[in-house]
Amino acid sequence: MKLGLDISPDLVALMAAEVKAGEKAVSAAMREAGTDLKTAWRGQITQAGLGRRLSNSIRSQTYPRSGESLKAAALVWSKAPVIVGAHDTGPLIRSKDGFWLAIPTPAAGRGLRGGRITPGEWERRRGLRLRFVYRRRGPSLLVADGRLNNRGLGVASRSKTGRGRSTVPIFLLVPQVKLAKRLNLARDAERAQAAVPALIVANWVEDKL
Repeated sequence: MKLGLDISPDLVALMAAEVKAGEKAVSAAMREAGTDLKTAWRGQITQAGLGRRLSNSIRSQTYPRSGESLKAAALVWSKAPVIVGAHDTGPLIRSKDGFWLAIPTPAAGRGLRGGRITPGEWERRRGLRLRFVYRRRGPSLLVADGRLNNRGLGVASRSKTGRGRSTVPIFLLVPQVKLAKRLNLARDAERAQAAVPALIVANWVEDKL
């Protein structure tokens, strides 16, 4: 006697279809989780007043880059990790040479590329020497013996009589600065990770409808 077994529907095909559905669900879930985390981090940076440019430094990528996989993963990162990391941890910043940190006042203006100006750059651009003023209470100063122009910037005085000339504080000098913690990136990362299982289930169910 010869016995045969005919399984309908095809069990192998059914299992292959489930694996395919799983690959699609996991890949879709990781894409969504990565995009959500990128959006959350960008929102934090913008709300902290750190600017749209820094916010747009947050990027995301799903792996594999093409196709679908049960081992799909999402990577979210910043193209300016040092700046973002500093605002996320709130570190204590000290001068590299062990002396002073020069914090520009509004009278210092901006650097050539729009960044924070240094004392050396300020002297080269203004043609003035900065003078050190020690203070026992509060930060010491680097000042310029010149005048304030109509934009509130310290510049050289052209007056031969000394009229309008004043001593303008250009930089505050401090031994160290504690940067305020303005971001909490780990909080959003934990939320995104916790949401992944539900996203996989939701995408798996949706694929069957």
